[in-house]
Amino acid sequence: MGRRIAEQFKQKAAAVCPIIVYPEPEDARILEAAGRVAAEGIARPLLVGRRQDLPQKLAPGVGAELICDSERLAQFTDQYARRRHLSDAVAARLVRKPLIYGAMMVALGHADGMVAGKNHPSALVFQAAVVAIGYREGIRALSTCFIMVVPRLGGRRDVPLVFADCALNVEPDAEELAAIALASAESARRFLGVVPRVAMLSFSTHGSAGHEKAVLVRRAAELANDRIRDGFVEGELQLDAALVPEVAHVKLKQQSEVAGRANVLIFPDLNAGNIGYKAVQYLGGAQAIGPILQGLAKPVCDLSRGASVEDIVAITAVTALQV
Repeated sequence: MGRRIAEQFKQKAAAVCPIIVYPEPEDARILEAAGRVAAEGIARPLLVGRRQDLPQKLAPGVGAELICDSERLAQFTDQYARRRHLSDAVAARLVRKPLIYGAMMVALGHADGMVAGKNHPSALVFQAAVVAIGYREGIRALSTCFIMVVPRLGGRRDVPLVFADCALNVEPDAEELAAIALASAESARRFLGVVPRVAMLSFSTHGSAGHEKAVLVRRAAELANDRIRDGFVEGELQLDAALVPEVAHVKLKQQSEVAGRANVLIFPDLNAGNIGYKAVQYLGGAQAIGPILQGLAKPVCDLSRGASVEDIVAITAVTALQV
């Protein structure tokens, strides 16, 4: 089903077929993925970069834009200088960086989304996106999620789950954790078409441990539960209580819309989230699609440094679905 979900994303994206910018054309996997994206009609890929980084020959349907010759530089320089309160000279130097140039293309409507991170740290991708594009209305901070397709869960096979936050927020407080939960619930609705059942994870279930870390998760669950629409939030819950009905029955001894049925898992901090998704991916054989940035005004998706061609194609489709 991992492949089936990716195929569904591709088919839906093809109905939109937006312009997606790739600011890392020096990477062979990016070039191969862009060719596949164009061939499958998922999006209209556009490579942006320096002369020495752009390929001599482009795959059919793949566009390229040479930054040093771009007629957009004056506009980008002016806008970037305003946004960061920089001199024109400094801004002119910065917008020539492919990552920033690509983000400005999205911000100013010359492209619909950006996929980056193959050769840049996530922090630089996030920074470029926030400065150039900014937050969606009502959002104070970014978060990330992964769509994890788990090969087996109980009696079910190929189960899609949303994991968050696995790439950005190191140690969120209760308000921030609640915001991550709400953004991830929206991602579950958008990408998986499900009613979000959000489990706020901890080493404690409903007060079984009184540590301040568990209390923080419980408070975050209360805040998110008060604000969620068309979904359910519960916490604090241990992972087995969130996913396994028999364990939920023993530990909760009450009916729940989330425990034993969760499809969105919110980790209490980045240590847990990053280790958790990688353990499920590499030890459990799950497909990981992401990280997907949540909260931007326009879509940008980050790439893992180890992303395969198939991963890049899948995340391009996810980016296209946010346009």
